[in-house]
Amino acid sequence: MQTEFGGKTVYGANLGILMLETQFPRIPGDIGNATTWPFPVQYRVVRGANPANVVRGDARLLVEKFIEAARDLVASGCDGITTNCGFLSIVQDDLTRAVPVPVATSSLMQVPMVQATLPPGKRVGVLTISKETLTDAHLNAARVPLDTPVVGTEGGKVFTRDILGDTPQIDFTACREDMRDAARQMVEQHPDLGAIVLECTNMVPYAADVRKITGLPVYSIYSLVRWFHQSLVPDRFPGELGDPLLGLAGG
Repeated sequence: MQTEFGGKTVYGANLGILMLETQFPRIPGDIGNATTWPFPVQYRVVRGANPANVVRGDARLLVEKFIEAARDLVASGCDGITTNCGFLSIVQDDLTRAVPVPVATSSLMQVPMVQATLPPGKRVGVLTISKETLTDAHLNAARVPLDTPVVGTEGGKVFTRDILGDTPQIDFTACREDMRDAARQMVEQHPDLGAIVLECTNMVPYAADVRKITGLPVYSIYSLVRWFHQSLVPDRFPGELGDPLLGLAGG
C-alpha cells in the first residue's frame, strides 16, 4: 500500500526563492529566470527590498519582510528556501529561526566547504558585485574567514552599475567582459587561489568564462541550489528496493 501525505497547497515545486524587487532583465543562468532550473521552483518578491537597500544598505532593516515572504513560501509547499542575493547572508540566522524548513541564503555559505576540499597552501577567493559594501558582518554570517581574498566588479563598465542601479536594459556582452576582467584581476592579485565562489546570483551566466580564464573550480548560487535541492528531492535510481524494475547483477 502506498501512503501519500498532505499538508501543502502546491506540490512538485519544493524550492522557494526570495526575490528582491527589481526591473532589470534576467537571462538564463540568472536565479530569477525560471528556465535556469531543471526543476520547478516557487518565487516570492519581497516588496520594498531592492539592490540599493540590500547591497548598499543594511538588509537587517528589512528582515521582517523577508520572514513574511519565506513563511508564505513554506505555506505554499516549499521544503527549502534560498534567496537571489549573496548579501542576504546577513539575515541567514534570522530566517532559520523564523521558518520550519532549511534556509540557504547566500552563495557565500559554500566558502568553508570549498576550502576544506583544497590542498594545503590554497584558499578560496570571492568575486562580488560590491567589494566596498561586503562587510565583515556579511562574511561572519556565512562563516567566511575574514582574510578571504575578495575582488569586486565595481571597476567594470556595466555589471555593478546597471544591476545595482536596476536599469531596465543591460548590455550583457559588456557584463561578460566585466566578469572576465575581474577574474583576471583575482588570479593576478592572489596567485594562491584554489577555487572561486561567485557571491552575486547574477554572475552565474559567466561562471564558465571565469573557469576558463582562471583554470580554477567556480562555485555559485547555481551550484549551491542544485546541491540544496538534491536534499529536498533526492534522485531515484532503477533497482531501488521495492522497485518492480529491480535488477541485480550476477547470477
